[in-house]
Amino acid sequence: MHTGEIELAIARYFNPRLNVIVPNISWGLDLHEIDLLVLNPSNYAYEIEIKTSLSDLKADKNKKHGHFSNKIRRLYFAVPVELQKEAIEHIPERAGLLTIKTNTQVTLVKSPLLNIKARKFNDKEIKKLYELSNMRLWNLKEIIYKLQKRERN
Repeated sequence: MHTGEIELAIARYFNPRLNVIVPNISWGLDLHEIDLLVLNPSNYAYEIEIKTSLSDLKADKNKKHGHFSNKIRRLYFAVPVELQKEAIEHIPERAGLLTIKTNTQVTLVKSPLLNIKARKFNDKEIKKLYELSNMRLWNLKEIIYKLQKRERN
């Protein structure tokens, strides 16, 4: 299963009509790199770390930040269903686990522990998150346009 398929499944699971969901956070919010960031209506953030292979899961243990931040309320790992058993062994104890069978079938296998020290995003951070989301949208529109143009030629 491709990372993009997992991203789409997770976005559907967390429902972009209820939550702000932004992929590929790597700057602008004073956070470590995040595959998908979900901001709920109460302005608490969830991190979703996407893993597509066992080697990817194992390598993640070497990240210095350990997926911890006082801005992240819940941490989830999302993996293809085939990696469920291995994932349980290799994710942080506090992390939740989501498995993806198809781009629409997501199962919560393990609930995450709540980071009670996490704080809500402030207005400045929310604005920056929307800016990052907007940038992703227009970059994606450009890619789609180029692909459509290439198909016509």
